[in-house]
Amino acid sequence: MYSVFESEVSIRPDDIDMNNHVHNTKYLDYVLAARYEQMVRDYKMPMEEFHNLDYNWFVSATYIEYKRALMLGDKIIVKTQISSVNGAQSKVNFWIVKKENEKIVAEGYLIYTMVLLKSGRPVRIPDEIIKKYSV
Repeated sequence: MYSVFESEVSIRPDDIDMNNHVHNTKYLDYVLAARYEQMVRDYKMPMEEFHNLDYNWFVSATYIEYKRALMLGDKIIVKTQISSVNGAQSKVNFWIVKKENEKIVAEGYLIYTMVLLKSGRPVRIPDEIIKKYSV
């Protein structure tokens, strides 16, 4: 079982669309920013370390289910959890929760594919990386 990690995000004015709520594309930005922060803080393996090893992560699939609108000034908690690791891919579940009332505003998953930088081709996730992310 993999740990659930949390990151807090505040909604900014430039996140708001013409309908006066957060634009749907921003939800993905929140998840990606949270994962980046969690790589450093919780996994102790930032993206730069992957690059030094000649690896990179690409999002190869995304699924988001929107449940509630977010408005300017809202604070959210982005929760993420690795669901599975298989070959070159890792599935990461996420939940975006409104801090004020702890209600889920969106949930879904991302499938990340590990790629070797020099070839641009998918590569099996090494055991030492799987171990580091199995916290």
